[in-house]
Amino acid sequence: MPRHSTTPTLAVLATLLLGAAACTTWQRIGDTPGASPDQSLLQIFNPGPLYTGMGRLVSSEGVPFIATAATVPGPGDSARVLLGISLSNRAFVFERAGESHVARYRVEYDLTRAGAAPTRIARDGEVRVPSIQETLRNDETILLQQEVLLPPGSYELAIRIADRNATNVGRVQRTITVPNYTPGTISAPMLVYDVVGRGSPSDSLGVVINTRGSIAYGGDTLLVYVEGYRFNTPTSVPVEVRDETDSLVYQTRLEFTGSSPIESKIIRLTPTEAPLGRLEVIVGSGPGMQKVAALVSFSGNWVVTNFDDLLTLLRFFGEDNRVDQMRDAPADRRLELWRDFFRTTDPNRQTPENEALDAYFARISIANQRFTGEGISGWRTDRGEVFVTFGPPDESIDATPRQQGRFVQWIYNELRLSLVFQDPSGFGRFRMLPESRADFERVRNRLIRPVQ
Repeated sequence: MPRHSTTPTLAVLATLLLGAAACTTWQRIGDTPGASPDQSLLQIFNPGPLYTGMGRLVSSEGVPFIATAATVPGPGDSARVLLGISLSNRAFVFERAGESHVARYRVEYDLTRAGAAPTRIARDGEVRVPSIQETLRNDETILLQQEVLLPPGSYELAIRIADRNATNVGRVQRTITVPNYTPGTISAPMLVYDVVGRGSPSDSLGVVINTRGSIAYGGDTLLVYVEGYRFNTPTSVPVEVRDETDSLVYQTRLEFTGSSPIESKIIRLTPTEAPLGRLEVIVGSGPGMQKVAALVSFSGNWVVTNFDDLLTLLRFFGEDNRVDQMRDAPADRRLELWRDFFRTTDPNRQTPENEALDAYFARISIANQRFTGEGISGWRTDRGEVFVTFGPPDESIDATPRQQGRFVQWIYNELRLSLVFQDPSGFGRFRMLPESRADFERVRNRLIRPVQ
């Protein structure tokens, strides 16, 4: 998955091995109680309220994006403020440029403090993709990152992203505190994709922030970066991870020796059976305690945290037998079956994503927006079912004869398929004609992918 960063020397690599890492596994608590499938669908493609509750800065209008801020000591009395932004290709309008499609944007950062001149940074950038399908991606495809040196204090942070190909603008604003790091303290835990630790405040921090803090159930490793500062004596700092019910799912300790001004620690949480839903990483205790929220979902790209809801959303994916097998399986077998399902339906196993599932959920999102007004979610209508299964038709024809209600014909050339939908009431509630339903099922059954 292409990711773009204002720090070009950084790459998103979730497999970094560092000697300071604390490694273990966690145990599954149980399925998080879920909402209805339609509510879960809203959460997939409108995760703003979820991420707001996790402490992220969320722009839901104009140019949607998610942002976060982290701080560590800098040279002298300053601190390094790290600003991370996560957004998808679909946040922008793309224009054709030769064989490519290009989105252009401007991102502006403003940090203001009472009695001081404001700090303002602006960056222009572009996203170039090879196909129209790539412009529709709804997952985390773009990462932006900016570092700012600031003295300690309270700041008003504002981030603005403007689409240069359109008039869309996304904005977020929040008060942040830049702390004064004293001896014997620790940084707030930082969720990262990649990081190279450091030993001195003058050293730069090579990091790619995991802005959303989301990881895939049964697959990814959650990397948590923590720094300790000028400990005078060997110190042991507790670490806990708790789930949504405040149950303890993991614990360890970070051992600081006081051997250098900064001691870098990375907690590697390698899930064998991870609890779905929100997690809270707690480092330290008492007044010095620091926290950060993470999220375990079925994919880092789509937010579904309940197994039964996921299986309902897969109703048009074309793997009915294996979906039913996962639905009927005991809890202790679901992870194994999900991993096998994810692997065997992945058209490109050289990447961590399952492009087939990502494209499927993207079609659900489009169908849900396009086919409204039928009393149910757009993806569950007859037209939505066809769209999610086969994608958009090659032709859509108004085939309405006089005084017989409305008719729409969809044609798929390569499939040699013609489907007719009727709206007898005239209120926009289209249903496939019985003969079209039979043709649709015939082609769908022919295309169901074999188990590999």
